[in-house]
Amino acid sequence: MFRRVTLALITLFALFPVFIILETSVKPLKDVENTFQWIPSHVTFSPYADIWSTVPLLHYFVNSLIVSTASTVVAVTLAIFAGYAISRFEFRGRRAFSFAVLSTQMFPGILFLLPLYLIYVNIGRTIGINLYGSYLGLIITYLTFALPFSVWMLAGFFSSIPRELEEAAMVDGTSPWGALFRIVLPVARPGIIAVAVFAFMTAWGEVLFASVLTTESTRTLAIGLQEYATEGNTAWNQLMAAAVVVSLPVVIVFLALQRHLIRGLTSGSVK
Repeated sequence: MFRRVTLALITLFALFPVFIILETSVKPLKDVENTFQWIPSHVTFSPYADIWSTVPLLHYFVNSLIVSTASTVVAVTLAIFAGYAISRFEFRGRRAFSFAVLSTQMFPGILFLLPLYLIYVNIGRTIGINLYGSYLGLIITYLTFALPFSVWMLAGFFSSIPRELEEAAMVDGTSPWGALFRIVLPVARPGIIAVAVFAFMTAWGEVLFASVLTTESTRTLAIGLQEYATEGNTAWNQLMAAAVVVSLPVVIVFLALQRHLIRGLTSGSVK
C-alpha cells in the first residue's frame, strides 16, 4: 500500500507540469497574463493556430528536423563500426581509445562551448568553410555529445552477442562484412534503436549550443520558442501550445519504440 501511494504521488508530481502546459495552451491570454486562473474562462484552440504566424515555427521545425536527423544518422553509423571494432578486435590503442571515449562524459558540455565557437569562427576565416551558423557546424557539435555514449553503449551491446553466430555464418561462406550486416546488426536492433533515440533527443531539445552557434536562418525550435516572449509581452498560451507541438515528435517516437528502447538499454549492460 505504501509503495502504491508513493508511486502515485511521484506520478502526480511528474505529470503536474504537463497538465499546466496542456491547460495553459487552451486558455485565452487574459486567464494567464494578469492573474493565473486554474479553471479557464473558456476553452480555445486559437493558440494552436496562432503559433505559426506569430513566430516562423515551421521554419524552426524544419531546421531542428534536419539537424537532429542528420546527427542521428551519422552518430549511429559511426557508433556501429566503432563499437563493433572495440567489441570484436584486438588492436593497438584499443584500451586508450575506449578510455578516451568514456572520458569525454566526465566533463560538462558547457566547457566545449567557447572552444567550438572559436574553432568554427577561425575555420571560416582561414579556410573558408562556414561552420558557424550552419547546419554542418551544429551537426558536428551534437555529434560530440551523442557519439561517445553511442559508441560505449553499442560496444557493450555487441559484446553481449555470442561470437559463435558470426563464426557459424563465416563457416557457411559469409564474409566478415556480411556477418556484421546480416547477423550482428539484426540481433543488435534494440541497441541501435536506443542509441538512435538518444542521439535524436539530444539534438532535438538542446538549447545552450544552439543559442550561440546558430543564426536566424538556422535557428532551431528550442531557440525559436523564446521569441514568444518579447520585451513588452509574453504570449504564454501560444508558448505552451508551441511546447506541446514541439514535444509531439519526440513523444511519438519514444512511445513507438519504447519496447525496443528499454530492451536496448538493459540488454547491453550484461554480457
